[in-house]
Amino acid sequence: MLVDTHCHLDMLEDLDGALERMRAAGVERAVTIGVDRASSEWAARAARTHADVWATVGLHPHDAKDQSEAVMKMLEHLAATEERVVGVGEAGLDYHYDNSPREQQRAVFAEQVAMAKRVGKALVIHTREAWDDTFEILAAAGPPDRIVFHCFSGGPAEATRALDAGATLSFAGVVTFKNAGDLREAARITPLDRLVVETDSPFLTPVPNRGRPNEPAYVSHVAEAIATVKGVPVEELARATSENAARLFGWV
Repeated sequence: MLVDTHCHLDMLEDLDGALERMRAAGVERAVTIGVDRASSEWAARAARTHADVWATVGLHPHDAKDQSEAVMKMLEHLAATEERVVGVGEAGLDYHYDNSPREQQRAVFAEQVAMAKRVGKALVIHTREAWDDTFEILAAAGPPDRIVFHCFSGGPAEATRALDAGATLSFAGVVTFKNAGDLREAARITPLDRLVVETDSPFLTPVPNRGRPNEPAYVSHVAEAIATVKGVPVEELARATSENAARLFGWV
């Protein structure tokens, strides 16, 4: 059995169909991610109404410009009171698109690091072209006990820094792409008890389904690619990543 640790179910056109295909593919759980107020509220509702869906709530770096006291209080309330909300984020820094001013991205990320610590939930990190500032903020704030770098996009050097910071690394469909050699090397050196798999659906559809919207059922292709890189049976990879997800999100 597999767990899709990061997906955006609110963006799928056929949620019921996607969940049926997920179950048929042997994916037992999916974590749907909040990136702003609306998607966080949606994620919490979806987790209440679907037995195999869990949720996170957060403010994505693209949306840091929309930060307000009311939004942050709402996110913390959901994270603190909803049993099936298992994480804070996706939170972090994105210097590739700079959809929000960098100073505001840093402030909102630091606020969510502190929030995750207060509510005792996992911190789900998005970082793109912002490694130094990401690690600096984590070190200054003191990272929560459980953190995951979602859709890990670095190479071996960044993987080593993240692992040294106590993080779990989450690999998505990019690991199946032809030009992702550095990413596959990062997966190879990541200990089996420190990695999880995700789709980030509907984005980043893995080979061999390129050209279609991504969905949780396709996380099996991510698992197969990593198992090949690490030289372990896919069943072993599936078991390990499911156990890691359980520890990360606290559902055992």
